[in-house]
Order: sequence, then C-alpha cells, then structure tokens
Amino acid sequence: MRLAALVSGGKDSMYAAYLAKKEGHTIDYLLNVRSANEHSYMFQHVNVWITEEIAKVLGIPILVAHTKGVKEEELADLEELLKRVAGKVDGIVTGALASNYQYTRIVEICGRLGLKGYNPLWKVDEKEYWPLLLRDGFEVMVTAVAAEGLTQKWLGRVVDGRAVEELKAIKERTGIHMGFEGGEAESLVIACPLYNGKRIRVLEAEKKWFGDSGVYEIRRMEWV
Repeated sequence: MRLAALVSGGKDSMYAAYLAKKEGHTIDYLLNVRSANEHSYMFQHVNVWITEEIAKVLGIPILVAHTKGVKEEELADLEELLKRVAGKVDGIVTGALASNYQYTRIVEICGRLGLKGYNPLWKVDEKEYWPLLLRDGFEVMVTAVAAEGLTQKWLGRVVDGRAVEELKAIKERTGIHMGFEGGEAESLVIACPLYNGKRIRVLEAEKKWFGDSGVYEIRRMEWV
C-alpha cells in the first residue's frame, strides 16, 4: 500500500513507519500535528519540530497541521490534515499501542475519507516492545516524563537494556505502561534504520522540572 505516516518523532510512530516499510509498503508522506496544548489527548507536544528535520533525511515530504489541542475538537484538525492526502495514498500508518481513544477515532476518520488505518503496533506486548525496538536498531531518548517513578534523571536519557530493566521494576511498583501509552512519557528516536545511516546529535537542550513531571526541550540538533 501507499501510506502516509502520522509521526511525532517518537518511538511508536517511527517504529510503525519502519515496520510498514519492512512489510513492503511505501511511505509517500509524513504527517505531523502541532498541538498548542501540552496535555493533548491525541498528539505529542515536545520537540515535534524535529519531524521536519527527519523528513529531510528520509527524503519524504511532510505536511504539518496546527491545533489548539482541545479534546475532540482536535480531531477535526486531524481530519483536515488527512483530507490533504486522501486520494493520494491508500492508508494512514500510526503508532497506536493500546489507547482505544486514539485508535478508534483515527480509524473512524480514515473510514470517512476512504483510507485504511494501518496500525502494526496495536496491542503489542508492552514487556516485549522495548526489546523489539533495541533489536531493530532504534535508539530512543526520553524527552518528557509525567508518571510516578519516572524522575528527572530520565530526561534526555537514551533507553538501553539497563533502562528497560528499570522500567520493569517501576511498572511492578507503580503500574505504569512500559510503552508510555498512558501519557507516562514522550520520546524522540535519535537513530534507527530509517535515517539512512545518520543519527541526531543534540547541540542545545534544556531540562525543565515541575515537581513531579518534566520535559527535555531540544533547541538545536544536527545530523551526524
């Protein structure tokens, strides 16, 4: 299928796009929604400007939409974005893991526009997910945390095997979703097979901590 990938630069959307290509589909467009609401139910907020830099490395055009991020109303903004590729692609690939809210609404929008919803990560085993990412060469940086057990030390941290074991322990203690599907954290893929041998190097960033949550805002980056 010809697909457009709804991406944020985070692990789920980028891994879904990777799996789509691996399975023989083509990614003809990247799609990104910029939300003014950092607590959006649908869209990642931190560092999404980097999706434009990712599009350059992938050599794929990116279409960007903006939303105020009001619950339910932001879906209309998403639909307007998907209308721009309706008739040009067969479907939309997303990184939905376990959120029925996100999954059902995107599927409904796709149905109205005659597009297929392609969700290769839907209901993936959260305990097996990180090993799959690491196996396939994904280097993932944590860029926001908002859950018990995820402290300031996680901001800017690249997840490796040791970090995965720590996440397992935190899950046992607090019940978080290891894939961060409950809004526990956000991420940025700094290296993966899609990047054509390049990786992101952060040149300037700021950690912001708000008592029990925080973000890692990247101001400048480069490809190396």
